[in-house]
Amino acid sequence: MKTQAFSQFTPLLCPITRKDPKKRVVITGMGVISLPGNNVDTFYERLLNGENRVGLIDKFDASELATRFGGQIRDFDTNGYIDQNDDERLDPFLSYPIVSANKALELASLDVQQCLQINKERSGIILGSGLGFLSVFSKSWDCLVDSGYVKIPDVLHSFNANKAGAILAANLGFTGPNYTIAAACATSNYCLCAAANHIREGEADLMIAGGTDGSFNNFSVASLSATRALSTRNYDPQLASRPWDKDRDGFVMGEGAGVLVMESLEHAMKRDAPIFAEFLGGSLNCYAYHITNPRPDGFGVSSCMQNCLVNAGVSVEEVSYINAHGTSTMVGDVAEAKAINEVFKFNKTIKVNSTKSIIGHCLAAAGGVEAIATIKAIQTGWLHPTINQFNLESVVEFDTVANEKQQHEIDVAISNSFGFGGHNSVIAFSAFRP
Repeated sequence: MKTQAFSQFTPLLCPITRKDPKKRVVITGMGVISLPGNNVDTFYERLLNGENRVGLIDKFDASELATRFGGQIRDFDTNGYIDQNDDERLDPFLSYPIVSANKALELASLDVQQCLQINKERSGIILGSGLGFLSVFSKSWDCLVDSGYVKIPDVLHSFNANKAGAILAANLGFTGPNYTIAAACATSNYCLCAAANHIREGEADLMIAGGTDGSFNNFSVASLSATRALSTRNYDPQLASRPWDKDRDGFVMGEGAGVLVMESLEHAMKRDAPIFAEFLGGSLNCYAYHITNPRPDGFGVSSCMQNCLVNAGVSVEEVSYINAHGTSTMVGDVAEAKAINEVFKFNKTIKVNSTKSIIGHCLAAAGGVEAIATIKAIQTGWLHPTINQFNLESVVEFDTVANEKQQHEIDVAISNSFGFGGHNSVIAFSAFRP
């Protein structure tokens, strides 16, 4: 790999040194809770098939809302990963990451006995969330209105977004860095970047990181609907999420969790761990423009992608795949397309797809779920389609992998996640090379 890219940015961000195994960060485990499935391989197989399971909401009565459908998970089971007391009390937005983290650890060959062999003081957890706690708030509010203060249940543990990380730490004995990040829909990537930095700075050998959201309740859906960000295609939900299509009318709400086990290469090799990909680097910035809308020219996105490449130490030409934010919103899709056109204008072989076209927008969990999709693309050499591509926006100058999966050799890939508030985040992965 080239040691630098975008020389005009190098005074601000220096490429990492990948000869030192203590500085290299690798992915050794992945866990997902998602609409297509709660097993990583099943999840990706269904993405490749373009299986769309978006449907009408039935977790509450949505009949009076402008949007009455979404990517609601219906087949979730904690499968013994959470003890009975917590299983009965925890809201799904907390259960999702606990289960997915345990699955990621299993994939990383870190069962209970093997966890005893690692340094717990140098093992940490960073999990983020966005609107998850609103489910608990909504239930408590209804109880308050119906029965008064006396009948409000003890839900304080579920209001705290850091609860999932706390439970995991207690169960695993991990006493390293442990905190929660909230950066709207960019949250997961913020967590992954922070986890990688703890490893690069020598503060940790292993980190569990990712994001979660479980927001199907009347309060959250109604609030997002009020922003006019959600699609109202109630008559045909499976055709609603259509990134870069001229007839899109908003994003489709989803939920779930995506969690990675990240380790220093040195630590992973010492314990002979499976290595699925390498985390090359990332970048975070802010539009500082508008709370919900991106800059029309896409500048915040383009600069974030450029800085990510510098941090990762790769050139534009080395990137062969982008897992786009691609939400299916009117302004956001165009801004991201313009940014991709600008940064990758000399890369004519790049492929770009949107996982959200199939599963909806998982909010704070989106980046974690899409990081797993990106890594699986690197592993398998297959890109899942961007479905519902019928009438492409003229601004799009790249291959969107429209409607059918494509075989594509990938060495370096980036994944974009952007959030309300102007939060931008881009992360880069590559196939692992010893």
